[in-house]
Amino acid sequence: MAETKDIQSTDTKLSPAGVEEYDVAIVGGGLAGLALSVQLAKHSHKIILLEKEQYPFHKVCGEYISLESWDFLVSLGLDLDAMSLPIISRVQVSATNGKLLDHKLPLGGFGISRFLLDHRLVLIARNAGVVVKENMKVNDIIFDQSGFSVETSQQSYKAKVVCGSFGKRSNIDIRWKRDFSIAAKNKLNNYIGVKYHIKTEFPADTIALHNFDNGYCGIVKIEDDKFCLCYLTTANNLHKSKGSVPAMEKTILAQNPHLKKIFAASKFLYEAPLTISQISFDKKTQVENHVLMTGDAAGMITPLCGNGMSMALHASKIAAGQIKLFLEGDISRAEMEEQYSRQWNRQFSKRLKMGRRIQSLFGNKWLTNYFIALVKPFPKLINFLIRQTHGKPF
Repeated sequence: MAETKDIQSTDTKLSPAGVEEYDVAIVGGGLAGLALSVQLAKHSHKIILLEKEQYPFHKVCGEYISLESWDFLVSLGLDLDAMSLPIISRVQVSATNGKLLDHKLPLGGFGISRFLLDHRLVLIARNAGVVVKENMKVNDIIFDQSGFSVETSQQSYKAKVVCGSFGKRSNIDIRWKRDFSIAAKNKLNNYIGVKYHIKTEFPADTIALHNFDNGYCGIVKIEDDKFCLCYLTTANNLHKSKGSVPAMEKTILAQNPHLKKIFAASKFLYEAPLTISQISFDKKTQVENHVLMTGDAAGMITPLCGNGMSMALHASKIAAGQIKLFLEGDISRAEMEEQYSRQWNRQFSKRLKMGRRIQSLFGNKWLTNYFIALVKPFPKLINFLIRQTHGKPF
């Protein structure tokens, strides 16, 4: 990829009170936020992106992207061909007893770390003129008829449109008491995620999902001969292990012989794993307090479906189209919000529903063992299930 310059827009407009004003403020600089910022900046809109971390940084993520997103990422300015990324064409799924299903993926995907991908995208965003503010935690977003005020610990910003791309669960979600953030604990909203980068021996063209009691672990090759090892499990499993991640891996994950081998034979590249708690797959709204939600903030598909990153990217394209129409005066704010929600649900609601159904089959020892044995002789059924959680190139 051609080297991009780290530049910022220098013609920021100030309100009469001296507050910086933008067409769009994007809260959260993950995949959806970064992709959205690049698309809008290419149409000469003034964009600010507020990220609480500092690039580049690691995230808990399975780091597999469906090939449906390849052309879109290239259109943003990523030279994926030059990055020599592993192309994934097969999937393995093991039951808790070790019984293995091996199947060709209908479309396939590729592996890339969020450390690398987000870093490349933020360089493209800056080069396009996006004002990127790092180490900037947003405390509140306030709407009135004149637009939005985005309140951070350092200063306030004004914007005509605000998009929330702040991940699985943020302080804004809690402050606004979004339904999923205050829901009683249930089988869809009390998960933890754990991620490592490792060196190991594993097929470069394969993504694997290995089930264990109340959880599953994925492994996929990424750049630089590394692999992403990431698993999702219930908070109760960690509680049973007295809060110890290593103890949980030795006593619960290792009951699956494939996982036992991976953990024993691999070189772990982190001193400690990345972790995240209180992950929820409950339904979410796509517009909240007039803020357009993208990525995991709008809805999160279960990781075993392997399609969360593509959904975030596709949602950014939907949002960009509606925001552009609003900023150019072609539609009203109400129309922008309604059309974005409708298009988002048309693209993703069935995938999320299927993801929840598949999720209910995994993690339970008996159900998982039975399900793998049941579908293994029926490749057309496997293809059908995979297609129900994936889309087409966009």
